Amino acid sequence: MNLRLPDLSQPVEEVAAHLLGCLLSTQAEDGGVVVRLTEVEAYAGMADPASHAYRGPSRRNAVMFGPAGHLYVYHSYGMHWCVNVVTGQEGTASAVLLRAGEVIEGEELARARRGERTTARNLARGPGNLTQALGLTGEHYGVNLLGHGPVRLEPPRCAVGPVRHGPRVGVSRAADWPWRWWLEGEPSVSAYRKAVPRRKRLPVSE
Repeated sequence: MNLRLPDLSQPVEEVAAHLLGCLLSTQAEDGGVVVRLTEVEAYAGMADPASHAYRGPSRRNAVMFGPAGHLYVYHSYGMHWCVNVVTGQEGTASAVLLRAGEVIEGEELARARRGERTTARNLARGPGNLTQALGLTGEHYGVNLLGHGPVRLEPPRCAVGPVRHGPRVGVSRAADWPWRWWLEGEPSVSAYRKAVPRRKRLPVSE
């Protein structure tokens, strides 16, 4: 196996699966944490009804329309931060949501951020938990993951096991798209909950 980063400028559905096993690392004043990615989800910009960029550019999603390799961060339901790796050609606005991972370095710091009773399995299990374990917030919006900054995307350190894919989680549009990928048998992969498709509004009778 070639242990290199995927070409992030390729179409999002081609990049997503190849991010599995890659490492996302953060470095802050209180220390560093490294997570091995075990679950991801692809979103195809203006071609994807479930994407934040479906209706075009906005202040919120501007980084998605830029070059690949930058971080798109958003606040989900006013509760937690979610992080995405921008992919594809500039202007396409595609991105891969990082859904889960295994903490392989900095477990003590990750547990301090997540709670002392958090099990190793759950430290970065789920999009909000992953960002909390890594210490990522809205301040990291737009950072370049391919440089030498405090947030870096790095190649896998060992061969990646079997990869599976299926429907995305928690979206109301395009809920049946099989654009979620995960490493088979990894305990850090989040539980699947079938999304509820958005109902069409009925016309108002006169």
